[in-house]
Amino acid sequence: MDAPVQRPDQRLSDRDAHKRAAAEAAVALVESGMVVGLGTGSTAAFAITALSRRVREEGLDIVGIPTSEASAAQARQQGIRLTDFSRHRRLDLTIDGADEVARGSLHLIKGGGGALLREKIVASASDRLVIVADAAKLVDQLGATMWLPVEVVAFGWQATADHLAAAGGAPVLRLDPAGQPFRTDSGNLILDCGFGLIADPAALERTLSQVVGVVETGLFIGMADQVLIAGADGVHRLTKGSPSP
Repeated sequence: MDAPVQRPDQRLSDRDAHKRAAAEAAVALVESGMVVGLGTGSTAAFAITALSRRVREEGLDIVGIPTSEASAAQARQQGIRLTDFSRHRRLDLTIDGADEVARGSLHLIKGGGGALLREKIVASASDRLVIVADAAKLVDQLGATMWLPVEVVAFGWQATADHLAAAGGAPVLRLDPAGQPFRTDSGNLILDCGFGLIADPAALERTLSQVVGVVETGLFIGMADQVLIAGADGVHRLTKGSPSP
């Protein structure tokens, strides 16, 4: 593990300061000419803001592919040029957050913000996926603090939920703040599944991918190239197999 590369800004709340510090460390990896994946969630929002500042102040010349309509709106508002897969099939770098990061393997659970399908499409088309998170997201085993989001088609979702329950998932339909079924940007539903501690994430991913009606899961297996974890002692870069803070 490298020495801390940056100390969090104490003017923010501790957790937000950690998120921003991790995001800014990731944004420092971006170079002019890159196609950059723009993640979704509170930490990714800090990264979009940091990118926009580099665009304004340094003349950083990039284009972004957002993973959600919310990230697209923020990027446009802050002056980041956007592109899409019709013009760019590959991305140089994607910066995104995670809900859980497993020590050692860097397997992830994502989808707390409901953008897991688009996030996985963008991540899979990227040469590098850099994850930014605060230290609370680092776990010994996936499922320790977060239920697994599974995106499903709306038609027959109850039958899909039965199959997920049979696989041990105890699925619960995600609702929006108004108490209605949450809809992803692609119009699908999300079932949050309580599998408990996930001993073999890759095996679970294979099982769930075979369930008819499942569009995508929040398991990101072996996709992260680097994780920037921020805590009270600064930001640490983690790679697969590296010791954790």
